[in-house]
Amino acid sequence: MMGEKLTLRMEKSLIKRAKAFARSQGKSVSRLVSDYFALLDEPEDSEAPAAARPDMLPPITKSLLGVLQGASLDEQDYRDYLLRKHG
Repeated sequence: MMGEKLTLRMEKSLIKRAKAFARSQGKSVSRLVSDYFALLDEPEDSEAPAAARPDMLPPITKSLLGVLQGASLDEQDYRDYLLRKHG
């Protein structure tokens, strides 16, 4: 499907990073921008949770998906960690 043209102005370094990231994802920069814009009008409580659509997650979030699967951590564990860290 051929869409309409949109011109974006941004720093050269950001454009370079966007192109490299798009290449690593097998997408065009236009597709990345389009995918992002498509998320803007989705309701917060969408029936499809973000985890059900990992292709739409930011890279850092995608890399963490499932990392705690099967872990038995809870809020008290986190509080204990913070107490140890900050004394």
